Amino acid sequence: MTLAARLPAFTWDRIAPLGEKAGLHPDGAVDLSMGTPVDPVPDVIRAALAAASDAPGYPATRGTAALRTAAAGWLARSLSVPTSPDDVLPVIGTKEFIAWLPVMLGLGPGDVMVYPELAYPTYDIGARLAGASAVASDSLLALGPSRVRLVWVNSPSNPTGRVLPVSHLRKVVEWARERGAVVASDECYITLGWEASPVSVLHPSVCGESHEGVLAVHSLSKRSNLAGYRAGFVTGDPSLVTSLLAIRKQAGMMVPGPVQAALTAALSDEAHAVAQRERYAARRSVLRAAFTAAGWSVDHSEAGLYLWLTHPDHDGWSAAELLAVEYGIVVTPGPVYGPAGARHVRVALTAADERVAAAASRLALLRP
Repeated sequence: MTLAARLPAFTWDRIAPLGEKAGLHPDGAVDLSMGTPVDPVPDVIRAALAAASDAPGYPATRGTAALRTAAAGWLARSLSVPTSPDDVLPVIGTKEFIAWLPVMLGLGPGDVMVYPELAYPTYDIGARLAGASAVASDSLLALGPSRVRLVWVNSPSNPTGRVLPVSHLRKVVEWARERGAVVASDECYITLGWEASPVSVLHPSVCGESHEGVLAVHSLSKRSNLAGYRAGFVTGDPSLVTSLLAIRKQAGMMVPGPVQAALTAALSDEAHAVAQRERYAARRSVLRAAFTAAGWSVDHSEAGLYLWLTHPDHDGWSAAELLAVEYGIVVTPGPVYGPAGARHVRVALTAADERVAAAASRLALLRP
């Protein structure tokens, strides 16, 4: 079997027909499907990128000392996570890292990777690339004696916005350590807590004084509008980070030098992140009110960049079809995140204010 044959249809190709149908609306489509930032890259970041643009040499896979220091400082200030700059490794956007982590950890046939029942599809893709088995489960106790090598957690969750309590995260870490498995935590949305306060898996209340067997992955795509820069980092267990660095050196997985400078500036400045968070909060308020007034129910959604919704008369696919065809609104059907999402849709908060207002006006026509 070829590598490509192991992979399912690309998620966004599956929902592309919804966008085509929504585009027929007289006022155009309102795209609330993919969580793609639409707001400007902050000036402080663009200035850092421009200042570093004369970069003819190869960048360091390990990252600059300034970048690693900035990341460690941000972790301490924002998440109360103590870590050494030596244990920070920049990555070319976190999706790349998530997809290739099982390969880099040496998983293969006979090994098991566990990921949430409702999840970002790339976790499963990573297991497929490695030739390992993937199990979608929120209950580690139900796994029995299987050879689990890697456990993914995602809090706040994409797609549901659910926040895992400290007690749950601590049990996951304890369970994995007893079996020699690695816990990898995707913390892309950790600064977007609305009705709950997300905690990093590297916080002492979760993993104790040691980061052994634990990794945390952080993205700047949403916090700083850097999806186009492909800028993120991983940190945690020093031995794991060292091993990942060695592999990435061999494979040429280097974050471009100007992007490293931009990432350093982003992690060193909080004002732009606060302003962006306020934009998302305002859009969330408008969309939540509009959908609930139209008869939809909101589940979880206490953090993150999405609303997780159900319609009383439709499953996930038919609800998404209704919104696209009748109202020109594109959302993501819940089933693409797993069978447990069969009745849900995911609504992103990333459209421009004018498009969010347009969606709210159209949803007013749906009021029961």
